[in-house]
Amino acid sequence: MTFIARHFKWLMLVSGVLTATMFYGLVAPQAALESMFGTSFDGQLESIIIRSWSALVGLIGVVMIYGALNERHRVFSASIAALSKAIFVSLVVIYGQEFLGSVAPAIALDLLVIASTLLFLLTARQS
Repeated sequence: MTFIARHFKWLMLVSGVLTATMFYGLVAPQAALESMFGTSFDGQLESIIIRSWSALVGLIGVVMIYGALNERHRVFSASIAALSKAIFVSLVVIYGQEFLGSVAPAIALDLLVIASTLLFLLTARQS
């Protein structure tokens, strides 16, 4: 567990940068949706929703980067990010099973972050 505690900030930093790349959905919502889920849309409402989702996911990435760089807020930042990722994974598993193949890399990274965060929080609580 000390290995996770010592290296957790690097996991947060790398996964935060990867998560923040979803900001590109603000300027290219169709491309973001196609690259993430392998599907497209054709409407203004869908464009707004994808742009908003991309911004929120990107902001979670920024929170992770901030937590990685600021030890004082690391527990809070990691908790918020892990909760957000757990909600996304749960929603895909429950409602979007047809997309599991296309989002498998994101799901795998999110599960790694969730598990590492839980171990990190256990370690932090013991200290």
